[in-house]
Amino acid sequence: MRELVGRVTALDPEAGEAVRVISYFDALAGAGVEAIVRGAAVLTGAPAGFVDRSRGVALRVAPDGAVEWTASGPDPSWCSLRVGSGGATLWIERSGAPGPVEAMVLERASAALRTRLELSSPVGQGREPLARTAVDPRVAEPVRLRAARRLGFDARARVRAVAVHGGAARVVASEASADGPDRAGIGPTVVPADLPESWEDAVRAVRFTAEGTGADPGPRVVRAEELGGLLLLADAVGRDWKPVPDVVALERVGREGVALLEELDALAGAPSLRAAATALGVHHSTLQEGVGRAERILGWSVRDVPGRLRLQVVLALRRLHRNA
Repeated sequence: MRELVGRVTALDPEAGEAVRVISYFDALAGAGVEAIVRGAAVLTGAPAGFVDRSRGVALRVAPDGAVEWTASGPDPSWCSLRVGSGGATLWIERSGAPGPVEAMVLERASAALRTRLELSSPVGQGREPLARTAVDPRVAEPVRLRAARRLGFDARARVRAVAVHGGAARVVASEASADGPDRAGIGPTVVPADLPESWEDAVRAVRFTAEGTGADPGPRVVRAEELGGLLLLADAVGRDWKPVPDVVALERVGREGVALLEELDALAGAPSLRAAATALGVHHSTLQEGVGRAERILGWSVRDVPGRLRLQVVLALRRLHRNA
């Protein structure tokens, strides 16, 4: 191939460059995203970058091969090309219309990237088993990193483990939305090598979720980072845990009426009784009456700071007990 490139270059320099680009990316068949973007930078002599927000990949590579994992996207004046239909973009930091070499590099590099993204797509790849492998601390790190790559995340991507209520595992980009129908606990942001630690906290966090119904009011999605020291409660409340008197009293409130549980949950997360009433869509006097009934069953006031803290803790303990 090298001899062929030399002959073609002697006859037509532009054609020789095209053949060189084609052979370069052909040799990268099966390579990862970093190697492909590095090839674009080396061949053009200009920094190249690639961003795919859906997979948490964002990198910039200098012509000398130095990699930055903080790329924000291309300047509108640079040569760039969309990769696939998901909004991913490849670029070369050179202004104006791409020349013959830049155009060929963008075309061949984007084709290689599309192939790489297709290999890591969910179709036929079994994303649940891959996610399970990526978060499992018993699995060797190279195997976990390989699973993460097949999910579309390079070694320096910023990701989170997600524990879905019921047992399923997911791995998502750190900035991915938590919106969705599933109850889930979301672990802290890590690099793929540290996914087992993120998973451990995600499993704790999912136990703080609720059905979001009258009988089980509360959030359906909980981020571990927002729980702070409350995460320690998950380790203390197991299957054999005997409910403390406050939890027993809260269950009595639920038997009195599920509306009372919803009112207490709203009050626990609001700065005032009026704010809780607004969140529930009821008049504050109606909520005040319901809270009074609940307080008589609980045996303590939930309207001052100590009582509100006690209420927040007992609601968390009830969820942990129900999700043991």
